Amino acid sequence: MNWWRNAVIYQIYLRSFADGDGDGIGDIAGIRSRLEYLTDLGVDALWINPWYPSPLQDAGYDVADYRDIAPVFGDLAQAEELLAEAHSAGLRVLLDIVPNHCSDQHPWFAQALAAPIGSAARDRFIFRSGRGPGGTEPPNDWRSQFGGPAWSRLPDGQWFLHLYAPEQPDFNWSNVEVRADFEKTLRFWFDRGVDGFRIDVAHGLIKADGLPDIGEIAWPPARTGSMADHPHWDRDEVHDVYRTWRQIADSYPEPRVFVAEAWVHRPERLVRYVRPDELHTAFNFDFLLTGWTAETMRVAIDETLFSHRMVGAPPTWVLSNHDVAREVSRYARAQSATRLRHLDDLLGMPADFTVGLRRARAAALLMLALPGSAYIYQGEELGLPEVEDLPDDVLDDPKWAQSGHTSRGRDGCRVPLPWTGDTPPFGFGPPGSTPWLPQPPSWSELTAARQVTDPGSTLTLYRAALRVRRSQLGLGEEHLEWLDSPAGVLYFGRPPGFSCLVNFSAVPVALPGDAEVLLASDELTADGRVPTDTAVWLAG
Repeated sequence: MNWWRNAVIYQIYLRSFADGDGDGIGDIAGIRSRLEYLTDLGVDALWINPWYPSPLQDAGYDVADYRDIAPVFGDLAQAEELLAEAHSAGLRVLLDIVPNHCSDQHPWFAQALAAPIGSAARDRFIFRSGRGPGGTEPPNDWRSQFGGPAWSRLPDGQWFLHLYAPEQPDFNWSNVEVRADFEKTLRFWFDRGVDGFRIDVAHGLIKADGLPDIGEIAWPPARTGSMADHPHWDRDEVHDVYRTWRQIADSYPEPRVFVAEAWVHRPERLVRYVRPDELHTAFNFDFLLTGWTAETMRVAIDETLFSHRMVGAPPTWVLSNHDVAREVSRYARAQSATRLRHLDDLLGMPADFTVGLRRARAAALLMLALPGSAYIYQGEELGLPEVEDLPDDVLDDPKWAQSGHTSRGRDGCRVPLPWTGDTPPFGFGPPGSTPWLPQPPSWSELTAARQVTDPGSTLTLYRAALRVRRSQLGLGEEHLEWLDSPAGVLYFGRPPGFSCLVNFSAVPVALPGDAEVLLASDELTADGRVPTDTAVWLAG
C-alpha cells in the first residue's frame, strides 16, 4: 500500500516539542510521552528533525555523526523504543537526513583539516585555492545562505565551501566515499525500522564543474522565461543520487519513502525530483508562499496538480515548517504579490492576528481537502503565531550572527510548545524548568489542554478535519474538479460526493444547493452563509 500518497505527517521540531528530563530541551522521552496526543490528533506519520550528535550551531543541521543520537536527546536504545511504540500506535516515522553538509566536528572534516592540500581526506569536501594576490580572495562569488561569503580560509591558505554556516562544510558529491557513506546511513536507519527520510537541501549537493561565479544569475529564478543554469542549486546531476537512493528504499520488504526539501520555485522543476524512479514526494513550497487570494491560490493548486500528474506523483502540501514564519502571522498581514516567507518580511507590516488565525484555519481545511499528502508543523494545530519579539540575547539562529544582527532568523517559529497550565513552561517540561527559548505568557490561552475541551478551538478543528479526511474514502483519489462559484471563492469537488468551498471575498456567500456541512473553519452566519476567510467541507 502506498500510504505516503495521501498521508498526513506531523513535523516534530525535536528541541521544542516536549522536554522529558527538565533540561529545557525537547527530547525522545518527550515525544514518547506525547504519542497519545499525536494518535488522538489523527496523523499518519511523524517527521523528526535531526536528532544526531551535533554542536548545534544550526539546530542540529550541523551533523557530527549520522548514525547515532545526541545525548541531549537520548540514545539509540530510546530511539528504537520510540520507533516500536510509534509503530504499535499506527504511526510511521521519518527522520531528517542532511546530505549537503555536515558539522566541522565531523571526524572526516577533522581529518581533512589535518591532511595536506590535495589529499584524499580533503577531496570529501570542497577545498580550493583563493583568487587574487596570494590567494587572499575567495575562490568565487558564492554567498552563504545565512549571510556573508560561502568560503572560509584555513591557515595553510586553502578555502573551504560552506553554503550555510562556516561550521557546516559542504560535502563533495563527486567523491565516491561520500556517496557510499550516505548509502550506509540510509541502511543503518532503515534496518532499525525507520520508514523514510526528509532530505534537507535536496536541490543542493551537486556543484558545477569549475565552481563558476554566480554573477547575475537570479535565485529564486523567474517563473517565466528560461531556467537559469545555477552553479549550485538544482543541478541535473543531483537526480543520479536519488535514483540510487530509491533503489535502496525499494529493496526493503515494505519500501521506505523520501520527501524532498527542494526550493526550486517552478513546478516543472520540482516534479523532476518525484519521477517514478526517484523520490516519492517533495514539499510544495509554492503553495506555502502563495498569498491569501482566490486567484493566486487557484493558480498554485492548478500548476501543482498538472505538473505532478505528468509524472504520476502525489502533491505534498505544507503551510509552515521550522524555517518559515508561521502562517497565522503571515496571513495577519496585507496579502499581495509579494511573497512573505521569513519573520524579516513581516516586521514593520501592520498585523491583525484575528484575521490571521481565521485565514490559517481556512487554509488548513483547504490544504487537507486537496489530493495528495500534507504536513502539519507542530503548533500549527494550536493556531500558534510567530513569536516576533524574542529578546536579542536569546536568539540562536546562525542567521542572527552572520547577518550582523540584521536578520532575526527563524527562532520565532521554533518556540517550545504550550501543553498545559497558565504560566511558562506550560507543561513543555517539568515544573520549574526553563525552555531553551522563552514562551509568551499569552500562550496560556493556546495550550493543548485548554483547546482539547473547547469545541471552537483550532485543535478541535484539526482533530475533526483529520477524522473526516480519513473517513471520506474519496480523499484518497487524486482527482479534483473545479465547480462554479462567485468571484473570490474557490469551490471544488472530489469523488465520491465531497466538496470544499473557501470564501476569500469580503462578503458572505451562500452554500451551494442542499449540500450537507461536514465541517467549517468558523461559524456560518445566522442565515447559513459562509463568512469571509472561511472554508467549508460539504457532502452531497
